Amino acid sequence: MAYFNTVNRIQFEGKQSRNPLAFKHYNKSEVVLGKTQEEHLRFAVAYWHTMTGGGSDPFGADTAIRPWNGYSGLDLAKVRVEAAFEFFTKIDAPYFCFHDRDIAPEGHSLKETNENLDVIVAQIKEHMKTSGVKLLWNTANMFSNPRFVHGAATTSNAEVYAYAAAQVKKGLETAVELGAENYVFWGGREGYESLLNTNLELELDNLARFYHMAIAYAKEIGFTGQFLIEPKPKEPSKHQYDYDAATSIAFLQKYGLDRHFKLNLEANHATLAGHTFEHELRVARINGMLGSIDANQGDLLLGWDTDEFPTDLYAVTLAMYEILKNGGLGSGGVNFDAKVRRSSFEPEDLFHAHIAGMDTFAKGLKVAAKLIEDGFFENIVSERYRSFQSGIGLDIVNGTTDFRKLEQYALAQDRIRNKSGKLELIKAQLNEYLFSV
Repeated sequence: MAYFNTVNRIQFEGKQSRNPLAFKHYNKSEVVLGKTQEEHLRFAVAYWHTMTGGGSDPFGADTAIRPWNGYSGLDLAKVRVEAAFEFFTKIDAPYFCFHDRDIAPEGHSLKETNENLDVIVAQIKEHMKTSGVKLLWNTANMFSNPRFVHGAATTSNAEVYAYAAAQVKKGLETAVELGAENYVFWGGREGYESLLNTNLELELDNLARFYHMAIAYAKEIGFTGQFLIEPKPKEPSKHQYDYDAATSIAFLQKYGLDRHFKLNLEANHATLAGHTFEHELRVARINGMLGSIDANQGDLLLGWDTDEFPTDLYAVTLAMYEILKNGGLGSGGVNFDAKVRRSSFEPEDLFHAHIAGMDTFAKGLKVAAKLIEDGFFENIVSERYRSFQSGIGLDIVNGTTDFRKLEQYALAQDRIRNKSGKLELIKAQLNEYLFSV
């Protein structure tokens, strides 16, 4: 059965095309800096927004018209798998991602829930074989069910902690079964509402214990994928323990977990933390912790996680610059953790949205590659920090000076001469790259 009858497989037609169901910039076979666009970008479709999202918000019910509306329970889950792989194939996405509760419904017990998962995982595995679409990563939804009201691995209830461990155990087994290239931990409720009733130290210690147990079990069952943590500062918790890249890295380093984890960074989460996306990527990159990204953007006029499809070429170009300077994303990829707007409720809108995001990242990739080829930012930064390339500055960098020598140097100077940062000129020149590539 076909679920998207009005759409054929999306093809690259070039920027002159006016076909809304064609790629204008994403040409997967085009070589950029020695690799194809497909190899650089490793696009993935988010199962939760694309297949299970209905368009509801805090003030209104679902609006989405979907071919699978009308089914329920395990029947709905089975139909969604069929529709999902039709969509993945037609949009030409090589990967997908999911939470366990996206693909199969919870039962009346953990045993029944796992049985539901087994049914759907077997179906997904068959579709993966015939389509060639692969699993970028999977994760556990430990935030929706009321049992997680106080958290999962940071809960105040040891019974909930045990349930969360069982859920992740099953998730890791699923990752092995489906050949997942990564496994993500997103601490949706791993945080606190108030310190007045929170044992902060115990919760952080327990979270670290949880991760160490996950590492041990992954090794036991032969999971060789990359573990990823996805930072987010708030929503739904008031303060989440993986607040941003720097906080997450500090946590991993403190508990001896940094050898086992990298970060899955999301643009809209960076915004919520008060950072730009390129800031978060840079922090992860210079610490050797950049693993994968969730591609979206937020509405700067709204204070929550709106998960819009990424169309801001300026931001995406700077993101791709960081990714290219990182040497790529390794086993990670560009996952569209994004949803169509509530008013975009027709099935074709799912294709329009992904085409927009994929074209934006393809264009950003090409602009970023040109910036790197020209040494644009490298030349600017080298010139700005030239004083550290010789003389007293080089002594500072090499660690061959001390406070006494620096004082002697400062006393001998007439006056300090600073140079302009020329930020407006830099932005104007960056715009020219965006216009011309």
